[in-house]
Amino acid sequence: MGFRVGQGLIERLTKDTVRFKDELDIMKFICKDFWTCVFKKQIDNLRTNHQGIYVLQDNKFRLLSQLSAGKQYLEQAPKYLAFTCGLVRGALSNLGVKSIVTAEVSVMPACKFQVMIQKM
Repeated sequence: MGFRVGQGLIERLTKDTVRFKDELDIMKFICKDFWTCVFKKQIDNLRTNHQGIYVLQDNKFRLLSQLSAGKQYLEQAPKYLAFTCGLVRGALSNLGVKSIVTAEVSVMPACKFQVMIQKM
């Protein structure tokens, strides 16, 4: 479901923007404009190894900030991240970037999304 929503959102967000130069430009757009549209804030940190792997870090992820920081909630947290992984994957797909998006939570409400670009 997140994949399809991500595709639709990115279509609307990019209809008036110029073409992106490269992958890094696309990821910056996802971290700033796309994330702001969905979660009302930018990604806190974007890292890359310049070989197709990007890590997006959100220190106060909106969908987790309402949950308690207890251990039992930490185990349930990945369920709340699946939709967002789909959003990012769908958005990237519509921009011509095939990817695998995974998420991890080590301390609530912070989370990291790892985006692995699939070379075609």
